[in-house]
Amino acid sequence: MNLSAEMLIQLIILLPLAAAAGVLVMHRHPNIREAISLTIAVSVFILVYTLYQQIISGQTAMVTWTTILPGLSISFKTEALSVLFALIASFLWIVTTLYAIGYMRSHEEQNQTRFYTFFAISIAAVMAIAFSENLFTLFIFYEVLTLATYPLVTHAGTEKAQQGGRTYLRILLGTSIVFFLPALIGTWAIAGNLSFTVGGVFADDTPSLWLAVLLVMFVFGIGKAAMMPFHRWLPAAMVAPTPVSALLHAVAVVKAGVFTLMKTVVFIFGMDNVGELITTDFLLYLAAFTILASSLIAMRQDNLKARLAYSTISQLAYISLGVLLATEAGLIGSSMHIAMHAFGKITLFFCAGAILVVSHKTEISQMAGLGRKMPITMIAFFIASLSIIGLPPTGGSWSKYYLLLGTLETEHWVLMAVLMISSLLNIAYLLPIPIRGFFPGKQATSQAGDAPEKIQEAPLPALIAIIITTLGCLVLFFYPQPLFELAKMVGVAS
Repeated sequence: MNLSAEMLIQLIILLPLAAAAGVLVMHRHPNIREAISLTIAVSVFILVYTLYQQIISGQTAMVTWTTILPGLSISFKTEALSVLFALIASFLWIVTTLYAIGYMRSHEEQNQTRFYTFFAISIAAVMAIAFSENLFTLFIFYEVLTLATYPLVTHAGTEKAQQGGRTYLRILLGTSIVFFLPALIGTWAIAGNLSFTVGGVFADDTPSLWLAVLLVMFVFGIGKAAMMPFHRWLPAAMVAPTPVSALLHAVAVVKAGVFTLMKTVVFIFGMDNVGELITTDFLLYLAAFTILASSLIAMRQDNLKARLAYSTISQLAYISLGVLLATEAGLIGSSMHIAMHAFGKITLFFCAGAILVVSHKTEISQMAGLGRKMPITMIAFFIASLSIIGLPPTGGSWSKYYLLLGTLETEHWVLMAVLMISSLLNIAYLLPIPIRGFFPGKQATSQAGDAPEKIQEAPLPALIAIIITTLGCLVLFFYPQPLFELAKMVGVAS
């Protein structure tokens, strides 16, 4: 049966909600509950891949659910960046669900049905964000995503989890109310149009000062992009179980943030306008500061998930910097980095969760010699680290190459230096972890020998997920062409 593109878009958004309903109905049957999650996750990915094939062949589609005012509707549309984001999110939904089965059961987590339910609802919100035809639609589902992920952040139910959840809501909802919503209203008042349009929605005679102020408000208002000083929600959310951390850092929340920023810059302002605004340089250097500051903070963290959280803040700023450069190379680099960082960072979090489940260790200082007992996990951590650093033979080397090329084209030599220094800092805070795992030193080996521990690899479903995402880091180096073709199409009129 051949489905129209319009029907595909709606199924992609609605099927995760069907998964959530199925999980609730089958809450007494864990095997069926998780089979529903996996089956629908695979189905959604297949549907998104079908849209990818249509986009590559030059076809687009649009569907409207309801019109609130003339020119203001809840509508969805396919374009290259939308499909790229949806492909990554839908594929990693499959892998994260597989990982969660092994993690949640082995860790004997409570409220697993609630976890899978809100996970599915979050994915529905992500798909709606991905295919939003206008800024109004995107804003609605951007906020739905915040609310849907809150129960996941507070999953443990402890006071620390509740406190982390409050910080999460306070910053994300606060930035939306104070900056994002007023910027959206200001755009509507000035342009009279919120539809994502190649070249932007503003008339040529729009005062540049207004646009400059609006751009700053959007950057600060899109709190999920974690630009400093609105980044603290991300480390605070690390109290959640590892599958939730993977969801936050690779599949849904942070990627929704940088995706929203990219859509706003490219299709609301237009690349040409952004390149000429007086506040663009300020935002570029704010992104550069975020890259370096968060990397330096990461180096000081002994807790593995905290170190990875600050690493994520740094990597998100790469994407923000790339699109704010307002060049083709920068846009390609940002688009590709959404995928490259997703595979690298989700692998690192999967490894952190595997270490916790098997060895109950959370601090890096406790992990000496662990690589000899969990070799697959530590090798995966090493490969994913290379991708985050941007070294061959991993996919991260391509996105960082194009980001550097963007700084070269615009002659932003300081920003180029920041990217290079940041990669050195990535080496400093990531590579010592697997090195410590495989080469602990005589003293650490002796101490480990005093109290032998029964440590082995993670449960099979989690281990399979780790292997898949690790292979993804490598495949994206040797076969980046499909991703590159999509990235080149971003911002090009169909």
